[in-house]
Amino acid sequence: MKDTGKIEHRIEELRKTINHHNYRYYVLDRPEISDAEYDTFMRELKRLETEHPELIALDSPTQRVGAPPIEAFGVLEHPEPLLSLANAFSYEDLATWHKRVTNLLGERDFDFVCEPKIDGLAVALTYVDGLLVTGATRGDGYRGENITQNLKTIRSIPLSIPKEVPHRFEVRGEVYLPRAGFRKLNDERAKKGLPLFANPRNAAAGSVRQLDSSITASRPLDIFIYGLGPTEGKAVPDTHWEIMLWLKSLGLKVNPDIALYHTIGEAEECYQNWVERRESWPYEADGMVVKVNSITLQQELGNMAHEPRWAIAYKFPAVQGTTRLLDVGINVGRTGSLNPYAILEPIRVGGVVISRAALHNEEDIHRKDIRIGDVVVVQRAGEVIPEIVSPVKSRRTGEEKVFYMPDRCPVCGAEVIKPEDEAMHRCTNAACPSQALERIRHFVSRGAMDINGVGEKLCQALFEAGMVRDVADLYYLSREQLLGLDKMAEKSISNVLNSIEESKNRPLARVIFALGIIHVGEEYAELLAKNFSSIDKLAKATQEEFLLFPSIGPKIANSIVTFFRQEENKRIIEKLRMAGVKLEGKKTKEVKPEELPLAGLEFVLTGKLESLTRQEAEARVKALGGKAGSDVTRKTSYLVVGVTPGSKLAKAQNLGVKTINEEEFLKLLD
Repeated sequence: MKDTGKIEHRIEELRKTINHHNYRYYVLDRPEISDAEYDTFMRELKRLETEHPELIALDSPTQRVGAPPIEAFGVLEHPEPLLSLANAFSYEDLATWHKRVTNLLGERDFDFVCEPKIDGLAVALTYVDGLLVTGATRGDGYRGENITQNLKTIRSIPLSIPKEVPHRFEVRGEVYLPRAGFRKLNDERAKKGLPLFANPRNAAAGSVRQLDSSITASRPLDIFIYGLGPTEGKAVPDTHWEIMLWLKSLGLKVNPDIALYHTIGEAEECYQNWVERRESWPYEADGMVVKVNSITLQQELGNMAHEPRWAIAYKFPAVQGTTRLLDVGINVGRTGSLNPYAILEPIRVGGVVISRAALHNEEDIHRKDIRIGDVVVVQRAGEVIPEIVSPVKSRRTGEEKVFYMPDRCPVCGAEVIKPEDEAMHRCTNAACPSQALERIRHFVSRGAMDINGVGEKLCQALFEAGMVRDVADLYYLSREQLLGLDKMAEKSISNVLNSIEESKNRPLARVIFALGIIHVGEEYAELLAKNFSSIDKLAKATQEEFLLFPSIGPKIANSIVTFFRQEENKRIIEKLRMAGVKLEGKKTKEVKPEELPLAGLEFVLTGKLESLTRQEAEARVKALGGKAGSDVTRKTSYLVVGVTPGSKLAKAQNLGVKTINEEEFLKLLD
């Protein structure tokens, strides 16, 4: 038998830990650990209490749904409890839940409704005779905070429903802050020197729990309704699916991805699809909720202590975790920028082991107050690029060190400066080996000259051997030189030389982009190539000429002019010309910026386009003289509506902005 004393001590330790993090998460809205770590603690406590029911206490975290309400708002009793959901972390967990429900229902068939589990703040809205009368948080599941005035400021919540509805009914939903709104809110807080929100969920919670409702009104909060509470009067549909369609018909916002399935296998396929799509959604979601469709069967299944038997939350793989920041490394880019990156104790996040993470610049590191030695929250942004979200200040020991950029380049030892109008520090040595190597890597990359067979390793080998010191040297390589390199066989040498030869005829826009002019990406390279028929004409253009284009500002204009003034760059361009690289575009009539077909028009995109990425669509708009906006305003000419549009669509409709679909948008571009 296990030592009961040790088990009792561990249970008490877990309760204290979970209560601490409950308070940080639900009351202060400032979490210290990831959801995955919290779930691990809770699962261990539930397991130990199940094995030792004599040790269960009334104040255990497993015996309540959430956290107590903040009394400053006043308290509302929930007519029916707002229960939390049990969690499934794998298909095996989901199948176990399904088998248990099937057994309870005596092998009867039943359907499922699957909905994205929005990472926001659960609320209950009560309507009487069609008017919104109260709105409350979940609170502890039985009593919630009265935040009616704040919820009324959320435009997607109807204040009245001018249709035949039950005399009194309650709907339940999740208030959230869209990703774009979260980024904007944190940017504004950073400018004011205020602490940043850790994630959209905490930003949403902090926004609706303001005693001053004007603050709530200033933030772009939204809501998805996910269920119906108690009703009085008129009968309502008898399945969850039909209820959601009915609520949608009343003008309440229902998630467009909600789906009805007949088998648990179909639910699993939906889950896998959503795992892949989740980062394209304009909101944060941390899982999929699976519900028995029939309300009669839901009532028959009933509830356990604090969880319904008829629903489960199938959690997405974790994208956040905590680990220690061991050091900050510096990478020198092709433009001389010093790019800091985090060196971490390896941690598995979302199925991938992470030991490096992005740290944008010194200013961002200080704004987040990240220090070497800190325990930090790490997130896989976009499921790909790891980044540090915030430090866990409560776990500091006093030995952590504030990071400062070096005053000398770590590669060449030259002086490092920080231009007044930039966030980046830069190496002042134009001949810095790291810069030269990065420029060569950029030149051969896809989207630039796209030289197949010349990857990062070969670039480094050629550079270290002294065969390629600048991008033009690539066109003077010989078969004999390449034979002298390790692991270069005859066939691979032929492929490399053929690819280099083919790249001489790349379009002018590719050449402009490949040259690595600071601030000139692919879209601006396209714009310049269409309006300047050769590198020579581009090199002779003045800053004033560039400023005639609506999408080019003083910083970009100055960068282009400065690039073509430098003798080293002139020398490289001449070497390219002598090697036979095409430095002219197609012979087309030069068009003034104001004569471009989309001049004076502003486009905003919402949802996913099928044939173009957002970046490609915006680049084509700019190349045709238009402007790509980020938010819908009265100045917006068109809102382009893709698949699963966000809140911009409703805003456009309210402002009378014209909306077009992808097919209409492509016709305009053509």
